[in-house]
This record gives sequence, C-alpha cells and structure tokens, in this order.
Amino acid sequence: MSTVFRKDVYPVPVTADAIKADFPGFSFGTFDDPPGQLWADFVHDTDEFVVVASGDMTIEVAGETARCGPGDLVLIPAHASHTLLTLSPEGSTWHYGYGSFGDAHG
Repeated sequence: MSTVFRKDVYPVPVTADAIKADFPGFSFGTFDDPPGQLWADFVHDTDEFVVVASGDMTIEVAGETARCGPGDLVLIPAHASHTLLTLSPEGSTWHYGYGSFGDAHG
C-alpha cells in the first residue's frame, strides 16, 4: 500500500474548506491547468500535499507513479522529486499546500 497516494479521500465536488481543515498550518493554493500541462522534477524543502479537484492527472513522486482523479490525495515528502501531468482534455484543477506532515498524515 502506498504511503504517498491515497485514493478517494475527499468527496466530489472537492471543497477547499475540507482540505484546509485537514492541513492546519499549511499554506494553500489552487492551480487550474490546461490539457497537457507538465510540472516536471520539482523538489521542495518542505512537505507538500496535492488534492485533485477535477480532471485526471499522472503524478510521480520519488519514482512511484499513479493516475489520480477528483478526491485523490498525494502526500509529497520534503526533498522528494515529483512531477504532475494533466491528462484530461478539459484540463485539471488541483489544490496544494506546503508545511510539515509531522505525525498527522504520515
């Protein structure tokens, strides 16, 4: 079982308030990406979460890859290389934040 990819964590439609409540102390942002948008080989000094709100994406974290859709949560540990690719012809919307998982989500 993956510690990075968690399927169907949030009900659809995904709400920002539900995510924010689960990640106190984290920053919060949203990306609306066009079809084919690629965010390649990013590395951060802090933990990051990603929650897909709409569309389908392929997300790779430290060599582990999964196809992710609405409601899926991805936990990206600090210093892990990660790549996100929007697969849907209508694009994708995803929420993210930076902080420290500590014991809450590990």
